[in-house]
Amino acid sequence: MDLATGVAAIGFWLFLAAVVVAGIWFDARKRETQQETLRRVVESGQSVDAELIDRMLRSTSENEHPDRDYKIGGIITLSVAPGLVILGYFLNKLEDGLFGVLLGVGLLVGLVGIGLLTAGKMVERWNRDDQQGQKNRSF
Repeated sequence: MDLATGVAAIGFWLFLAAVVVAGIWFDARKRETQQETLRRVVESGQSVDAELIDRMLRSTSENEHPDRDYKIGGIITLSVAPGLVILGYFLNKLEDGLFGVLLGVGLLVGLVGIGLLTAGKMVERWNRDDQQGQKNRSF
């Protein structure tokens, strides 16, 4: 391994660490801003009900439609799979055996995409069942 490869590897991991730290920092700032807004509402003497507090402090990880996220991830992942196979075809001209490797990687990525689409369908069904159960309980 030469120096350029080592520097590239270190650069990749530093970039990854920066993305993670930036995400954590952004989430912390968002929560801080929400709490400051709530504090100002309380200090101004306006009435604050539990629903407003709940809505303002709701976690960003709570998503009303996680099935959509799974489906979008699945579509993107499935779109990458054939691209990897095509890349393997062209890289095989430079180095024999790369097509087989990237064909395997493309199949793996395709299966992950299918898994994400399946998870999206399952979560959609579970949410629909939960909503039906809540409607039945309200009568």
